[in-house]
Amino acid sequence: MTDSYARLINTPVGARAARALGLPRPSELRRYRPGADALPGREVLVLGDAGTDSLAAGLLARGCSVYRHPEPRAAYAAVVADFTAAQDPADLQRTALDLGHALKGLAAHGRIVVLGRPGAPEDEPGLAAARAGVVGLMRSVAHEVRRGATCNALLLADGVEPGSDDAAGPLAFLLSTRSAYVNGQPLTVRAGGASRPTPTGPRGPDRRGDRGGAGIGAAIVRRLSRDGARVLLVDVPAAGEALAAVANEVGGVALQLDITAADAGRRIAEVAGARLGPIDVFVHNAGITRDKLLANMDEARWASVIAVNLSAQLAINRQLLESGELGAAPRFVSLASTSGIAGNRGQSNYAASKAGIIGMVAAEAERFAAAGGTVNAVAPGFIETEMTRAMPAVTREVARRLNSLQQGGVPDDVAQAVGFLASDAAGGVTGQTLRVCGQSMVGA
Repeated sequence: MTDSYARLINTPVGARAARALGLPRPSELRRYRPGADALPGREVLVLGDAGTDSLAAGLLARGCSVYRHPEPRAAYAAVVADFTAAQDPADLQRTALDLGHALKGLAAHGRIVVLGRPGAPEDEPGLAAARAGVVGLMRSVAHEVRRGATCNALLLADGVEPGSDDAAGPLAFLLSTRSAYVNGQPLTVRAGGASRPTPTGPRGPDRRGDRGGAGIGAAIVRRLSRDGARVLLVDVPAAGEALAAVANEVGGVALQLDITAADAGRRIAEVAGARLGPIDVFVHNAGITRDKLLANMDEARWASVIAVNLSAQLAINRQLLESGELGAAPRFVSLASTSGIAGNRGQSNYAASKAGIIGMVAAEAERFAAAGGTVNAVAPGFIETEMTRAMPAVTREVARRLNSLQQGGVPDDVAQAVGFLASDAAGGVTGQTLRVCGQSMVGA
């Protein structure tokens, strides 16, 4: 769906009108294109103490030009600011102000990645304050950057150093054009994930919930297929024609199945095992809405949304873990929503189901780790789909602008995040929910 306002406002006449009237002027985002360089540029400024030497060396090995101090009139494609050594709020000042000096030199579509440590209940107050302060700093900078730039954080668990293999994959994703609509988000990285054996090309079933060959589900299928996946697509019999069309497009296998059936997980495992081999990647994209104010909500509306959006995932995960059909390092990704974080009027059932997904992946992380795998969620914000096209025009236009990038995302933005979490590069990321929302002001 075309954002006509964004197109108009980026013409010379539109830009003058925006300046004169104080209108929002969203920049056209630089998104990943197959065959193109995923980095928006090669000039990277690395801020922090001597502990960043290995990080700088890794970036040099990738062909980047690395700077260690802000320089007058320099232009940077990316800035990495390392706060991992901070033990007290006072320790944040020097690197924070260096980052501030570098912002004027950040190029259009630039990337800022802030490195910190996740807080823990046993942290003493000063340490806890410093670690929480890094996230607050990152979120504010994400609101300040312009021209399609983004700012995100990697919170490195104990044992994960800035230049380690565990951090390299998530850092590469956040520095790349694949993360164009991810802004203001913290992502925690654990130790040991990069050493887990994973196949070079993912394959596995992708639950496709969008119909008509468009939308988020089809974008995910195409993304995984481009990455070498052999895909099993699952949808209800009523969507069989559209399901077959996308399956034929990517050379995949179509399975007509109601995922709320008691044996859905076992059936998927049987078909995948017979047609494709071990399941290396599983994407839960199924989702329905049955909106109504809670005061008018009936049992059928509530029960159907919880059954499809949440209960089916719990049952399928359990059955697949018990099936013996998973690969050596399975990657499970569920589609949540920012509605599960902030709630939404008339969507108490939907918000409960999507918040449940966020809780589910956090709770399942240890069980999946025992199987050598990971489990995560992606929470889209306003994405330009057929569903958002049906919104009232004024509501749709307001929703597009309620984030720091001042525009809606596209289905491929979600697909890129899913592809990252399904890849070897995300072996150190589990139990996490990655928001793809342009730093939506709706929610945290």
